[in-house]
This record gives sequence, C-alpha cells and structure tokens, in this order.
Amino acid sequence: MARAGLTAERLTRAGAELADEVGFEQVTVSAVARRFEVRVASLYSHVKSSQDLKTRIALLSLEELADRAVDALAGRAGKDALRALADVYRDYAREHPGRYSAAQFRLTPQAAAASAGVRHARLTRAILRGYDLAEPDQTHAVRLLGSVFHGYVTLEMGGGFSHSAPDTQETWTRIIDALDALLRNWPDPVPADPAAG
Repeated sequence: MARAGLTAERLTRAGAELADEVGFEQVTVSAVARRFEVRVASLYSHVKSSQDLKTRIALLSLEELADRAVDALAGRAGKDALRALADVYRDYAREHPGRYSAAQFRLTPQAAAASAGVRHARLTRAILRGYDLAEPDQTHAVRLLGSVFHGYVTLEMGGGFSHSAPDTQETWTRIIDALDALLRNWPDPVPADPAAG
C-alpha cells in the first residue's frame, strides 16, 4: 500500500538526499520507491520517469545554490564577491556532492529558461559589472568563471589534486587571485586577419 503524503516535492527531496548518499547517476524512481517502501507504480502519479525526477532534483539544486549565492554576495564587490561566489559552489559540492552533480544536469531549453540557472548568470554578471566588461566580453567572462569554478571543483571532488602539494585551498586562493587580475586587465580582442577570411 502506498504511504500517504507522497508528493512530487517529497520525492524530489528524497531523491536529492539519495543523490548525496550514492551519487546522482544512481538515482531512479525505483531507488526512491525503495526508500519509501512503496511500489514504483505509486510514484508515477507524482513523477513521470527517472528523467523527470532527475530534472526536478537539478532544479532544486540550482535553486539552493542560487539562494546561497544571494546570501553570500550581499554587500560584496570585486574580488571579495568573486571569492564568495566561488566558495558557494565549492562548499555546496563538498556538503552535497550528488546535488552539485545534479546542478550540472542537462535541462531542456524550457526547463533551463525557467530554472534558477538564470539567477546564477545574473549574479555572475552583477559581479562582472564591477570589472567594467562590456558585451561580448562579459559573456566570455561568465563562461570562463563557470568553467574554472566547476572544473576545479569537479576535479577536486574526483581526487584529482589529492596526491600532490601544494594544498588545494592554497591553489583555490591563487586561482581567485589570478581570475581577479585577469578580469581587471581583460585583453582586447585580437583583430581578425583579413588574409585568413
């Protein structure tokens, strides 16, 4: 018999907890059904499929990350804001590895447009306004920061830096310093070579 009180939100939160415990890739409707000791069929009135469940977990994770970023960035600017945003991603990944992976899950264009991912981009752009970057350089910088933050965190979580010195925190601090220096001295675009076109 299905347990009373199951909702899409409860199932999503249970799936997010499961992701942190066993990894986001291991989350399925069946695994969540086992957690509630109910039949799989009883969950399909709340979630359509494992893909739908994963999408919901991704949306939850993006929302949680955006809320943390808003709090962390309040009253900060420049390198202080840059470091605060970077630390939000790194700390969240350490506390919630499965949810962090979920936040990287590929969403449909419609889901992405309605997600908190839009807030992440706005928060990053707000930081970059302090560096006085115009378009298209601002978009290039948003992509650079996302690549560095998420790339470093993913490699660190996978143990990629655990067998050598210096300490990963020292590297993280130096990376933020280097990004700040780069953003303050953003290079001018290289003119296109007319002979190449």
